[in-house]
Formats: sequence, C-alpha cells, structure tokens
Amino acid sequence: MSVSPGKGLLSIGEVASRTGLAVSAIRYYDDEGLVTARRTAGGRRMFIRSDIRRLSFILIAQQMGFSLEEIRAQLRQLPLERTPNKRDWEKISRGFRAQLDARIGMLERLRDRLDGCIGCGCLSLETCKLYNPDDRARETGTGPRLVVQKSVIG
Repeated sequence: MSVSPGKGLLSIGEVASRTGLAVSAIRYYDDEGLVTARRTAGGRRMFIRSDIRRLSFILIAQQMGFSLEEIRAQLRQLPLERTPNKRDWEKISRGFRAQLDARIGMLERLRDRLDGCIGCGCLSLETCKLYNPDDRARETGTGPRLVVQKSVIG
C-alpha cells in the first residue's frame, strides 16, 4: 500500500529523532515485523505516531533482557488496524509483569545472598553450613540453587 507523505505520518528520521534509535535500528525492527512502515510511492518508510510507543517499548524491553521473540509475541497482541489504546497496552504489560516479578525476585535473592551461601555446593563459607548444611540444595539440581530458585531447602 502506497501512502502520501503527510497525512499524520512520520518519516523514519522523525521517528529516530523522537525515539533516540538509529535509523538502521528502526529499519531492522520494521524488517523483523515489530513495527510496520507504510511506503510512499518512492519507497520511503512512513510511520504512524503510535509506532513511537512500540519502538520505545522494544527499546525498554530489550534493556530489561527480553529477546526479540519475547517482544514480538507481546506486540502481536496489539491491533494493527488502529492505534493501540491504554487497554491494549495494559494487556501486554500483564504479559511481562510475571516475568519481571520473577527477575526482580532473583535479583533480590542474588543481592541478599551473593556474599554468603548461594547453594552452589562449594560449602567453602561458614554461612553455607547454616543455609545449606551437607549440601541439601544438591537434591534440587545443580548450580546456585538458593539464588536461581525461590526456595529449595528449608
């Protein structure tokens, strides 16, 4: 579908200026189907205003460690035929909330236990004898069980 410049559409340069993203990044996200540019007769990419929010969401989600596939799955829930509204954005925020809560929990456990026993099985610290006597965490798997899992011994 060919569109005319104007008509409330923004050029890729304008979108880059508003989002802080490089033009090449915006082209990449368009090529990946995370946003959908409209094309002028000359092939220039034009974007609707709500694409600024989509791109900003992508940027934030990537900085939080979400993969493009995870981001794509969330963005698929947004309507393409109209500008997403507050309810649409609330829907995808619920999709990320559980994942963010789990990451926050793991970061808190890491912060609280990094200088003590993390359940890795080394038992080299005196605190390991209190938190993980006889390496009981080993029964639940390998690695830093007291950080990775919410509760493994108790």
